Amino acid sequence: MKFDNLDKKLRVFETAYDFSVPPNNYMVARIDGRGFTRLTKEVHSFERPFDVKFRDLMVETVKHLMTCGFHVIYAYTESDEISLLFDINENAFSRKSRKYTSILAGEASAKFSLLLGALGTFDCRLSILPRVQDVVDYFRWRHEDAHRNALNAHCYWMLRNQGQTPTLASKAIEKKSTKFKNELLFQNGINFNDLPSWQKRGIGFYWTTEEKTGWNPKLNREEVTKRKVIKTEFELELGQAYSNFVADKIKRDE
Repeated sequence: MKFDNLDKKLRVFETAYDFSVPPNNYMVARIDGRGFTRLTKEVHSFERPFDVKFRDLMVETVKHLMTCGFHVIYAYTESDEISLLFDINENAFSRKSRKYTSILAGEASAKFSLLLGALGTFDCRLSILPRVQDVVDYFRWRHEDAHRNALNAHCYWMLRNQGQTPTLASKAIEKKSTKFKNELLFQNGINFNDLPSWQKRGIGFYWTTEEKTGWNPKLNREEVTKRKVIKTEFELELGQAYSNFVADKIKRDE
């Protein structure tokens, strides 16, 4: 069979289930580390429950995703996950969901692996959100998840460092209230409120404009130019203040 006939016959099987996100809907991609529990605790000796070196690997991976060909207006990372909010008018690859999920998973895996010097892989899923409030709620959800995970992680590893087994440490905090966990840490010399914000609230990223002074050799004088740079926010607000923060990033991009 000739190539053109083969191409016509088989191409349809690749594209039969293609889905393109309808216009006027926000897209949020969530990129998650695959098998990162083993990667960070067995393969590599990262500090537990949080490690600054691992945090910085994730920060650089986020920055790469914001500059790899898509119009990302806000990004957020906590633990081994990354969320990217695209401009509502983003039209790369005709908004085909499979292109976003495959490319972003590949870009994140490649960048993180290069930084780590070993293999680290990510998967990706896409949320389609029709309203600004849905977008704000999505990031509040991940923000609250960061807080919950941080509290559990600090309790668990505090107990493990005291000699408890993984099973006993897990059972000690299973189904316990936030108040109980905070008090457990406090009674053992850890004030959860005093821990670094990035551990409890995650890290946000957005574009901002900065001025840079440089020399113009043609005009033989200094000139001030403006350029867009990525702002990394390690001190995110809580509650409604964070909701307003996310909503503002969407509004500025309109």
